[in-house]
Amino acid sequence: MRPMILVLSLVLGLVPLVGVAWIFVSGMITLSPPSATVDGLFMTLILLTLSGCFLLNAYWEMRDRGILGKKEAAPAKTPPAKAS
Repeated sequence: MRPMILVLSLVLGLVPLVGVAWIFVSGMITLSPPSATVDGLFMTLILLTLSGCFLLNAYWEMRDRGILGKKEAAPAKTPPAKAS
């Protein structure tokens, strides 16, 4: 079940980026000359937020699996020897 969460997070993280690309292609936001509609701006913000949440979850999943670098746990401290 855990690999499916990683795949689903990656897919749901990339799909909103396609929506952002579509907003630029359709002309709701243009870079030259700079102009944008309110709908285009807010939809872009919403899609980027969704994408960020899912990609952050995918990053955490990959880090927990060891696909990406993970900090090694500190060695357990040994109890001090008792003085007799």
